[in-house]
Amino acid sequence: MRVGLLFLAATQAFVGLWALPAPRSFYDDFPAPGHNWVSVLPPYNEHLVRDVGALSLALTVLLVAAAIWLDRRLVAITLVVFAVWTVPHVVFHSFHLHGFSALDATLQTVGFAVEVVVAGVLAVVLARSKEPAVHSSE
Repeated sequence: MRVGLLFLAATQAFVGLWALPAPRSFYDDFPAPGHNWVSVLPPYNEHLVRDVGALSLALTVLLVAAAIWLDRRLVAITLVVFAVWTVPHVVFHSFHLHGFSALDATLQTVGFAVEVVVAGVLAVVLARSKEPAVHSSE
């Protein structure tokens, strides 16, 4: 459980720690130079990119807190919050792949799929656990 939550936190931290302080760089170069997944969906908007960065960092804090305490209610709320953010984001990007190379479209889709699968597995583990705290070995 803890490893999965920290993995999801790391994905959000990667976005947030780039987008918030360096929005133009994030827009032009995310996720790596030569693989510009954001700028293929213009226009650039500094405000929105910084907001995405801040929201990603807020979600990072929640995911890390859930990983530290492993309280059943906190983990459940965290996974719901993650789903509220991730599902619409994944759906949008799944229908807006024009402008992406075949490689980048595949990498983006696989990256999103990994996040969704990890979160789904964590939700199943949590649902099957009857204890007030979730064991870190799960």
